[in-house]
Order: sequence, then structure tokens, then C-alpha cells
Amino acid sequence: MAKKKVGAYPGGMILFSLTSALFLIGFCGMLVLQSKKLVRYIRENNEVRVFLDKDLDKKQLEKLHGQIVKKPFVLYNGTAPQVNFVSKETAAKEFMADTQENFTNFLNENPLRDSYRIKLQEDYFEEAKLQQVKADLEDVDGVFEVIYQENIVDEINKNITKIYIIMSVFAVIMLVIIIVLMNNTIRLALYSQRLLIRSMQLVGATNSFIQLPFLRRGMMQGLISGLVAAALLFILLQVALRNIDGLATLQEPEKIGILLGAVVVLGIIIGLISTFQAVHRYLRLSLDELY
Repeated sequence: MAKKKVGAYPGGMILFSLTSALFLIGFCGMLVLQSKKLVRYIRENNEVRVFLDKDLDKKQLEKLHGQIVKKPFVLYNGTAPQVNFVSKETAAKEFMADTQENFTNFLNENPLRDSYRIKLQEDYFEEAKLQQVKADLEDVDGVFEVIYQENIVDEINKNITKIYIIMSVFAVIMLVIIIVLMNNTIRLALYSQRLLIRSMQLVGATNSFIQLPFLRRGMMQGLISGLVAAALLFILLQVALRNIDGLATLQEPEKIGILLGAVVVLGIIIGLISTFQAVHRYLRLSLDELY
């Protein structure tokens, strides 16, 4: 009959359970990263339209553009301000394309105005701040009117907050459930070693000496599970990128790398803590409780 080795216990069930748990946690983390990037994308693509006075010459337009790009709320893509000039002719073509109506059939002139379309920094995606932006721009000489989508900004922010709260609560609940399940799984796996643990206690082995091989194995199982879960998440992300249009624009490789690294570290921590708690429990049991 083969002798039992300290720290050697069936690990397949633990690896499978921990890998599944880490995969779910990592998947939730990816959803949070993608949703935050999507929210930022929505906010930064919210445009304010600045309609200009009629008959402004080129010099006046250049001066007006220079004043607008210096505003603190203007979004920059690198060094390029996100301020785009739209002529009234271009605006007329867009209007006719959207409405399928040609207003030139009953109007003798183009009633639309030249305008600037400005993308704002994410921090200004609030109704109160947008009102300040509107007032600030309307004080600039040459500006006729400033328009943005009113009343929907706060509603979007409220919905975004609700989504974040729900996802955070779900993630915390799931993490607690996973830790409890892992504790039970490792405790069951260590059940076969309970008598060996007691035998070592009887011959004078210290608790730290008994725990050490189990903790090493728990850390190794956590490391392996974390690496497998991270690899599965990476594969899933690559499949999603190939099959979902526009998803690539939401990617932040550095944050994805940090998340995958965190999954591995979390696996080691959960493996270590769960193993410690399970072994510590058996160390405290009486002889009658062991049976």
C-alpha cells in the first residue's frame, strides 16, 4: 500500500473549480473594462454644435476657431483639438440625406448656417456643466447659437451609475460565493489527509511545519488555475475581436494585461488562503471529530 505524502491530495477537482471561478471573475472584470471604455466613448463623442453668424470672412472664422480650441472643455486627440468646421452647404447635404427632402425646391436660399462641432472632455458630460459650456461659447463674438442634446445627459449618467452599482454588487457577491465554495472544496480534498495531520501532531511536528507543504501546493494550484483562466480569457477576447465589429475600438491593452495578471495573483491568494483555513481547521479538531 502506497504511503501518503504530506500535502499530496487529489487536486483535479480543486484546479477545475478554481479555474472556473477565476474565469468568471476575470470575465466580469473584462465586462467592466469594456463598459467603462464604451461609456467614455459615448461621452467623448457627444457633440456640441456652435452655429455662427452669417457672412463671416475667413479671417473672422480663423479667429473664432482659435478662441474655441483654447477652451478648457475641448477634447484633444493627441495634439489635435476635436473641433470640426461644417459649412452650410455640407449641412444642407446632410439634412437632405437624413430627411430625403430637398428644401431648395421651395426655398430660394440655404437657410442653414456654418457651424463648429465640438467634442467635449468626459468630465463635462453633465447637464450643469453643459449649460456652462453653452453660456461660455455664446459669449464668443461671431457665435449665433449653441445647441446640444438637452435632458438626456443626466438620464444617461443615472443609468450608467445604476449599471455600475449592479455590476459591483454582483461581482462582490460572486467573489464571496467563490471563496466559500473553494474553502469547502479544498477542505473536502484535504479530508483524506486528516489522520496524517494528526499523526504528525502526535510526534511533535509544529503547526507551521505541517501546513507548509499544503500551502505550497495550494499556491501552485492557484498559480496554475490563474494561468489557465487568464489564457482562456485571452482566447475568448481574441475570438470576440474577430467576430464583433467595433469591439477593437474599446480595447485598452495595458488594462487588459493588468486584469489578466490580477487573475493570476488572485488565484494564488485564494489558493493560499483557502488551503490555510482548511488545514487550520483540521489542526484544531479533536480525535473524535476527525472520525
